[in-house]
Amino acid sequence: INHCRQIDAKRTPLLSQPNPSTTYHFQPMSKPTVHAFYHEGTSTLTYVVVDPDTNKTMIIDPVMDFNFSSGRTGSDHNDKVATFCEENKLDVQYICESHVHADHMTGGAGLSERFPGAKTGIGEHVTTVQGTFKKVFNLKEEFSEDGSQFDILFKDGQTFQLGNLEGRIMHTPGHTPACICYVIGDAVFTGDTVFMPDMGTARCDFPGGSSDDLYASIKKLYSLPDETRVFVGHDYQPGGRELKYETTIGEEKAKNKQLTADTPKEQFVQWRSERDSSLGMPKLIIPSLQVNLRN
Repeated sequence: INHCRQIDAKRTPLLSQPNPSTTYHFQPMSKPTVHAFYHEGTSTLTYVVVDPDTNKTMIIDPVMDFNFSSGRTGSDHNDKVATFCEENKLDVQYICESHVHADHMTGGAGLSERFPGAKTGIGEHVTTVQGTFKKVFNLKEEFSEDGSQFDILFKDGQTFQLGNLEGRIMHTPGHTPACICYVIGDAVFTGDTVFMPDMGTARCDFPGGSSDDLYASIKKLYSLPDETRVFVGHDYQPGGRELKYETTIGEEKAKNKQLTADTPKEQFVQWRSERDSSLGMPKLIIPSLQVNLRN
């Protein structure tokens, strides 16, 4: 596993409830190669996920640089990801989002220009988020809230192929209604659902967020085998520690500071709700949402 630091910065709107009793399995030896690119300005991880047999590739959660003071966007992070894929002759099949982000702008459009054959994807409940923020931002009728800005709207339990690897979608609402995790071989990419054990879990105070839903979603993740590799969407390096972005389901269940396998629901929901009530809005929430709703 490699990581690179980026120094500078009309489908159903109804939510299906996550089923924590579901057990997910994958074939032995299904092991993607994972390359992590860290965007230091937003503490975001972009993942390049590769089937080592075929070089078929998925890019998860790309980031576009944005200078808040000047209002200018940039492509340094995207360029680093794209150049890596090109130099290693990776066959980019998918450019995907774990959810509609509120803390950074997606780099999906820029990568689509570099890899025009790749399909863009997000969870099907993006339509719920689009409907909510169309009203918030008073967007014109021309703005479509049917998710048509993306090529694929993934459903809970949907499978897909990445070369010889099988992938599966887990709908994990809580942070937002549209959050999904990508299970690919022996790895799961959790976006903002769960972080490294010493960081805990995602906030749930955005429109449509729910600490009850997040609890059920993380329990759903915990149904994966303990040895499943977990790749998180952000790392804020608490206490000034070094960058970390990979753990396992077993480690999360045993050591997550906010929600272990044994944490009672009532305890987590109360703590998460109290914690979220003290948090300010992300610095880039206004520009990020207006870009990310449109992909």
